[in-house]
Amino acid sequence: VQLQASGGGLVQAGGSLKLSCVVSGHSFSNAVVGWFRQAPEKEREFVASINDGRAYYADSVKGRSTISRDSAKNTLYLQMNSMDAEDTAVYFCAAAPYKYIRDYDSRNKYAYWGQGTLVTVSS
Repeated sequence: VQLQASGGGLVQAGGSLKLSCVVSGHSFSNAVVGWFRQAPEKEREFVASINDGRAYYADSVKGRSTISRDSAKNTLYLQMNSMDAEDTAVYFCAAAPYKYIRDYDSRNKYAYWGQGTLVTVSS
């Protein structure tokens, strides 16, 4: 199973960005998928996930982010709006070979990871 994240870049504060993650080698239409991020000198943190068909978000992005997936394209997306400097990080997509996991915000529950894509928000 391979995950390839893309879509990162430089965005101005208040702007928007859409990240993509292509999954190959496994059908992930029913698997738990998610996005995490890691800022410099900080631990990797949960951003959003789709777990048993429902979307979950970290408080820091709730209301201004949308996670979605296109099963036909085996692609996961993360749309982020009203971005600020706190969103600057490397963003990772991840997948777990289950339909449901209780601790969907724990990175330890995800077996497969993409390589990360850097997002920089300029103020």
